[in-house]
Amino acid sequence: MTKIASIEPILARVGIRNQLLIKVTTEDGIIGWGESGLSAREESVAATIRHFAEFLVGQDSRKISRIWQESYRSQYFEGGRVLTAAMSAVDIALYDILGKRLGVPVYQLLGGRQRDAIPTFGCCTGKSIDEVVDNARTLVESGWNSIRINSSGFETGEIFDPRASLTVAAEELIRIRREFGPGLCLGIDLHHRLSVAETASFCNMLPQGTVDYIEEPIRDESPEAYASLRTLTHIPFAIGEEFSSKWQALPYLERGLTQYMRIDICNIGGFTEAMKVAGWSESHYVDIMPHNPLGPICTAATVHMAAAVANFSWLETRQTSVEQLGFHDPVIFPKQVQMEGPVYVVPDGPGLGVEVNEDAIKNQEAAHVEPPHLRRPDGSVTNW
Repeated sequence: MTKIASIEPILARVGIRNQLLIKVTTEDGIIGWGESGLSAREESVAATIRHFAEFLVGQDSRKISRIWQESYRSQYFEGGRVLTAAMSAVDIALYDILGKRLGVPVYQLLGGRQRDAIPTFGCCTGKSIDEVVDNARTLVESGWNSIRINSSGFETGEIFDPRASLTVAAEELIRIRREFGPGLCLGIDLHHRLSVAETASFCNMLPQGTVDYIEEPIRDESPEAYASLRTLTHIPFAIGEEFSSKWQALPYLERGLTQYMRIDICNIGGFTEAMKVAGWSESHYVDIMPHNPLGPICTAATVHMAAAVANFSWLETRQTSVEQLGFHDPVIFPKQVQMEGPVYVVPDGPGLGVEVNEDAIKNQEAAHVEPPHLRRPDGSVTNW
């Protein structure tokens, strides 16, 4: 009765993004929900989930770690973001099922909760410097003591000029710090758009103490590049939302290349892999600062993980008064983790604590999404 009866990927448009959910049903009728995090390439992940279903249907849903290993090791070519995004969705759904079967929240399966509420950082952007500063003010007045900006200097259409954009970002940060003082934790997402030299130059534009961290300044393929950058600035780094395995995270911890681990439970391999990276991070005195850009299932899974680990800072939230993204539609998700001001309340019901209105979500036809293909002013291709 504990065997997996069916696995169904569900791709739907929710708010301004597509969400790729997975519905896993056991032979005795327990349903588990998971979510994949590989935004804008969801069809590739859905195809992988259907492939996994060919050998996962009929397996014991309780053997979660074994299923993770078989999914990872059953092909010659190991890992990769598409595979681990699919594995993440399956893994989260299996934990949801096991929690429901045992009548306990998922965090109990991870060792029990260490905190009753999950503090968040609020995100803000804008079309101008003044709008970014105004949105930061709104968040602070609403109770957030940790915020991250996405600079208006980066919202430049199809052309990205690093030097021009970074001078705008520097002014925004300096103004926010001047207005709110040292008590506010302030970060910026650089969206891995820069080179080592550009990032170092940007850091030099900022008076000491302006920012508490810079997030994803350069791409993560080369730990050596981050090691070089680490010698050029004292500002802490927040890295890791791109990581698709514990092996990818390992050099960043062992070499002291990140000070906050931006783990994404819907990309790295679900609870099974995320908890290992969280443990390694603790051994290096690195707090996790989870990436949480998706819907209620991603949020719930991340809240359960955050509740169960010792080394935690803030969870990203996209549910503030300055972001109307529609990811947490209450019609589609009639039950979901709740916020009280700037914190998520840790749920105490069985499983993840999320219910999905299947009729509603299956009526939300997914749209084709293509991320911006950015160019430098000279016409060359650059990172989005």
